[in-house]
Amino acid sequence: MKRAPGSKYGMMLGLSLALTLGLSSSGWAQDQMFAGAQAECLAGGQALNINNDAVLGWKANSKNQYRNRAHIEGTLGKVYGDQSGHHHYSVQIGPKNSDTVEVIYNEAFGAVAPAQPGAKFEACGDYITSNAPAGGYPVSPDGALVHWVHRSPDPGSHDSGFIMIDGQLYGQDTSKAGPHKPRGHGKHGNGNQGNNGGGQP
Repeated sequence: MKRAPGSKYGMMLGLSLALTLGLSSSGWAQDQMFAGAQAECLAGGQALNINNDAVLGWKANSKNQYRNRAHIEGTLGKVYGDQSGHHHYSVQIGPKNSDTVEVIYNEAFGAVAPAQPGAKFEACGDYITSNAPAGGYPVSPDGALVHWVHRSPDPGSHDSGFIMIDGQLYGQDTSKAGPHKPRGHGKHGNGNQGNNGGGQP
């Protein structure tokens, strides 16, 4: 069947208008934009490769509240209950059952599709050893956590992060987030305030 001249451009314009006027507000366009997207993990503005071994070393050998930059990759082991607008995940990053890290994701940086144990999971953010209560927060159920796994509202003062679940990139929507005092993460995770002087956890 022959198409009328210009129908291809009309179709593209129509799709663009539909996305602009309606679908983008539902989050659908945002989700599609980040499906299969690639992200670079940075530490001090430099690319940070997957550092599972270093993270497991920090978990085993560092003092409570030790902090560093993490880029982990593994398998989703558990999904903890959401707390205070945050998703909590246990991610297996090594061969032993104890080789897990809690990942805390702030929903202000975009909705996350429900994830099931066994999903491929990658996270880039700030690591904290959490093996004792501190700052009003209890121990992480995994003894260590990674948070600030989202785009930074102020990249000049703090590197951005992300999570990727089964190839879908999350944490890149800053439209509902901005610099303000960090809030707690509910019953899981501790010591999450004071991220280089404050800002969004």
